[in-house]
Amino acid sequence: MPRLSEVIAALEKLWPAERAESWDAVGTVVGDPGQEVSRVLFAVDPVQETAEEAVRLGADLLVTHHPLYLRGTTTVAASTFKGRVVHTLIKNDVALHVAHTNADTADPGVSDALAGALDVRVVGPLVPDPTDPEGRRGLGRVCELDHPLTVREFAARAAERLPATAQGVRVAGDPDAVLRTVAVSGGSGDSLFDHVRAAGVDAFLTADLRHHPASEFMAAGAHGPLALLDAAHWATEWPWCELAASQLDEISDRHGWGLRVHVSKTVTDPWTAHAASTTALPPGASSAPSDSTAGAPN
Repeated sequence: MPRLSEVIAALEKLWPAERAESWDAVGTVVGDPGQEVSRVLFAVDPVQETAEEAVRLGADLLVTHHPLYLRGTTTVAASTFKGRVVHTLIKNDVALHVAHTNADTADPGVSDALAGALDVRVVGPLVPDPTDPEGRRGLGRVCELDHPLTVREFAARAAERLPATAQGVRVAGDPDAVLRTVAVSGGSGDSLFDHVRAAGVDAFLTADLRHHPASEFMAAGAHGPLALLDAAHWATEWPWCELAASQLDEISDRHGWGLRVHVSKTVTDPWTAHAASTTALPPGASSAPSDSTAGAPN
């Protein structure tokens, strides 16, 4: 069996810490470098539910996409919910390692996994990493569809192929507009709008789209894509867990480690229910297309 330090060294080659954003908090949070590792669990969020899942599974290492302490802390007391996670992991000899923005920009990375889940072909990064001479790393991905789809059809594909959440997939734009190219970015993506415009794609699928940025983006009309698709943050990043697990499986086979690698199926999206609007419109208001909520909830 490999030591934790050996497994972490392999993960750092996949997602070097120096490629994380300066504000990010990646790397090993909990764990003894000398402890043996036989079972690994991948998850999006380092929350109590996934910590307890790792314990039940008998995992020695929990690898998450999101950091536990992004802004630092002065306490790991078990009376705080994050401190309780730390106590649960340490008491049960479970290490925690985080790959966040260094996994976002990796080749392959979070958005490659999202593109794979949506069955679209990656052409290149949406925001190329200038330090990559091959031009494969970077934020987001520009993709081509295998055949043209309407916005409605592509939204239905996303709702079907991404993990089900209360939100489902929200759509801005004409449901009957035809798409041939899309940009995708796992997690919060409205900071990438300028890059999406420059890419000249027909649609952008991401998460956490806010009212004003989305409204202004769509108001640009001919200067921007035909549609925005807003899926749940957790759902757009969960496919990376499967990709990362397969990468570690390959490393384990190559080194003869015999690791047992698992992906958490626990839904840690914070939204738990969705109620479709049924109230009549205000007097004089125009109605949206009747199927404008298609794909949500799923």
